[in-house]
Amino acid sequence: MTATTVPPTTTPVRRTSPPIPMTRLVTVELRKMFDTRSGFWMLVSIGVLSVVAAGSVLVFAPDSDVTYETFARAIGFPMSVILPMIAILAVTSEWSQRSGLTTFTLVPSRSRVIGAKACATLVVGVGSMAVAFAVGALGNLAGSAIAGVDTVWNVALFIAPQIVLGNLVGMAIGFTLGVVLRNSPAAIVGYFVVSLVMPGILVLLAQVRPWFEDLQPWIDWNYAQVELFDGATNTGEEWAMLGSTTMIWIAVPLAVGLLFLRRSEVK
Repeated sequence: MTATTVPPTTTPVRRTSPPIPMTRLVTVELRKMFDTRSGFWMLVSIGVLSVVAAGSVLVFAPDSDVTYETFARAIGFPMSVILPMIAILAVTSEWSQRSGLTTFTLVPSRSRVIGAKACATLVVGVGSMAVAFAVGALGNLAGSAIAGVDTVWNVALFIAPQIVLGNLVGMAIGFTLGVVLRNSPAAIVGYFVVSLVMPGILVLLAQVRPWFEDLQPWIDWNYAQVELFDGATNTGEEWAMLGSTTMIWIAVPLAVGLLFLRRSEVK
């Protein structure tokens, strides 16, 4: 009898592909923010409304009010409305456009996708504010030349980062509502309720309940945001108030929304 030798079994080599880098995810999310008609026109409206706001100052403002602060305030109002809408659509588009199944199949880690959306939103917010500041500066130069007055740059350099931070806080509120609700109309309505209705209720409550007056700045995010726009957030207590409102209105709801988003069924 002859012995038969069995060849040793070879373990199949498992091919692994490197993970998609975060920079590519952010680039894709930035592109997706421009691809849809709603997102495209939202971003276009930033430049258009900045020019319209600057033009309205040139037409209607008296010569004494032709200052950089006037242009900054005029341009800042539409920015405070449009930027949160962009943040909302950056998240909810996956469900409203029904692209979430494709996105989360290609990148199963939903936390990485949401992180990329947050980074893309931050880039758009900072870029939009840079455009707004540039348009305001050009409007101030043109306005002072037309009115025949000296060019007044009455916005301190240290206030500019606070104005940017104030708009980013508003975008963070919109982004949080998008993560929590995952529905564009509901998130947009929710943002207007939180930004317009809720502050009035808190102010009224502070007026009728003296014990709530000292507590309001610690829970009213709109109060802290206005302080940022005015450049009045200077002391440690005021920054602590901003941190408190950020924790209440952004950090905690965002954590809860991410928990449900990671476990929700994508259709």
